[in-house]
Amino acid sequence: MLGKVLVANRGEIAVRVLRACRELGIPSVAVYSDADRHSLHTRLADEAVHIGPAAALQSYLSIDNILQAARLTHATAVHPGYGFLSENACFAQAVVDAGLIFIGPSPEAMRAMGDKAQARQRMEEAGVPVAPGCQGLDDLDALRTSAARLGYPVLVKAASGGGGKGMRVISTEAEFLDAAQAARREALHAFGDQRLILEKFIQPAHHVEIQVLGDQYGSVIHLFERECSVQRRHQKIIEETPSPHLDPALRERMGAAAVAVARAVGYHNAGTVEFILDPLSGQFFFLEMNTRLQVEHPITELVTGVDLVHWQLRLAAGEPLALRQEQLTQRGHAIECRLYAEDPANGFLPTAGHLLRFIEPAGPGVRVDSGITSGDEIPVHYDPLVAKISVLAGDRPSAVRRMQAALQQTVLLGLANNARFLAEVLTHPDFLAGKVHTTWIEQNFASWQPPECDPPPEVLVAAALAQFSFPAPASGIQTVPGIDPYSPWRSSPGFRPGAAAERK
Repeated sequence: MLGKVLVANRGEIAVRVLRACRELGIPSVAVYSDADRHSLHTRLADEAVHIGPAAALQSYLSIDNILQAARLTHATAVHPGYGFLSENACFAQAVVDAGLIFIGPSPEAMRAMGDKAQARQRMEEAGVPVAPGCQGLDDLDALRTSAARLGYPVLVKAASGGGGKGMRVISTEAEFLDAAQAARREALHAFGDQRLILEKFIQPAHHVEIQVLGDQYGSVIHLFERECSVQRRHQKIIEETPSPHLDPALRERMGAAAVAVARAVGYHNAGTVEFILDPLSGQFFFLEMNTRLQVEHPITELVTGVDLVHWQLRLAAGEPLALRQEQLTQRGHAIECRLYAEDPANGFLPTAGHLLRFIEPAGPGVRVDSGITSGDEIPVHYDPLVAKISVLAGDRPSAVRRMQAALQQTVLLGLANNARFLAEVLTHPDFLAGKVHTTWIEQNFASWQPPECDPPPEVLVAAALAQFSFPAPASGIQTVPGIDPYSPWRSSPGFRPGAAAERK
């Protein structure tokens, strides 16, 4: 298929792609910054290459450093994961120009859809409904004039990138300047582009996205929807499929619209078309297309039985899409919760530090995607996602109960996290009834506080005991990516299974 794949990312998505490469017999290369020297993804790859300091701009966002790592290891393909450079058309073009295969859409399609301003314009031309607004601008005065014309509340968001970064809801003209400047700074820091898009903010609204797959020969299919309305700070924390808000007719219309979006730009590989659904009118509007694999792809895999990462690799290798739309069905109901090292009681501020103990839930219908293990460090430099916990059951009520049980099994000691918060969201009457929308968290959990005995005394005792489970490596032992410094195999000068080669 592909000679050797370099994964230009970190954390759980790097682990996910590396495991897929191993399943398909493809040699793999991990890259790591100073902060990730001993991370799980470096231990799973066949080779691991240091690409710079902890700061993302000097490592995971450095096109030159990543291409140098590819040359050093003789990689033939690059998988960008999500975040960082995954939607950067310049990166995709640089990979192609270097004679490598980019595991994603063409640079041309990325330019067309990765720039949210251009994407809006293309969709208007293609007849796909878009929310009232204006294209990407760098002039705050012009944006403020447009906001007054649209009427408040309005939404500003980064013209490049996604993930809720560079996004603000502005309720009044008095708030406009401060909010827009903050969004612009965040967009510039995250994506190197401070242009903003302005749209009428529809509320209440449901955030529904459609997964698509396309090959290099013009075939495009959709793999149904994901409901993503449970969000904090415009970032999703709970997703599910099927959506409680779609009937078969609406599902078919939205799926057809997503396929039309992909075909309009000659899209191939995996992508996601995001829509806002107005529950009052039943209309849906194009938001953007994410030209990459989504964080929440596991629940689509669970209900369809399609391995999206396997297909990403196969499509990049030039295989035709063997799946047909009429073959695909949704089987059961799946839910994903994002477990973050953050403090929900303090504005969801991220936390960082030593993770004393992490015990994943397990059982029938439970899947965990994670890039960390007990004893790892959660660095301050990157997104604080610890794990994605996904469940599959026969129907929605059963899936909710299974997820509640999975969260009860989850143990995460050493850092503030959102496990208890997620559990309370899942038991709220509105969530159980499927009556949530994009501002529901803000309206119902703005003053949320954990119980007084959280964590309970026995958990504090366990955390104290866990401190002694991870002693420093013995004096004189140099830790190397790919080698567990605490393993009894570490002292042997001979064969060590799974040891990765470090190159600098």
